[in-house]
Amino acid sequence: MIFSIASPAQKNPKDITGIITVKDSIFWSAYNSCNVEIMASLFTEDVEFYHDKGGVTKGIVTFKESLKKNLCSNENFKLRREVVPGSVKIYPMQNGDSIYGAIISGEHLFYHLEKGKPEKLGGIARFTHLWTIGNSVWQMSRVLSYDHGPAPAKL
Repeated sequence: MIFSIASPAQKNPKDITGIITVKDSIFWSAYNSCNVEIMASLFTEDVEFYHDKGGVTKGIVTFKESLKKNLCSNENFKLRREVVPGSVKIYPMQNGDSIYGAIISGEHLFYHLEKGKPEKLGGIARFTHLWTIGNSVWQMSRVLSYDHGPAPAKL
């Protein structure tokens, strides 16, 4: 199943904020449930993923394999991502009057879900994603995941 929001060339930055917010929500819902196919459908074929701890992953095929092998391979351990409230910002990217993309950035927390144990806060990180529109479909083309560290006692 592919989730897409078709959209012709955009001119209104407020419309972009709504579209990117929805697409971001779909992505993270798929992430939290380890639905690799939905996650992959939200990326361009030439996706580039830069992670400050795991290195660089280029191309959708390699990225899907990485998700299957790392994030979604252990039935006894999962991660759950939750955005830090108030941290998310969306910036439309324009070429003249036409919007060709948007950057979403913010901070998020990661929780460890181990089978038979209570959920535990595992860490915090920053993210920056570039969403671009092609053939009337918004997809992530570049992903930066950085500044990973222990979660603060209080946010």
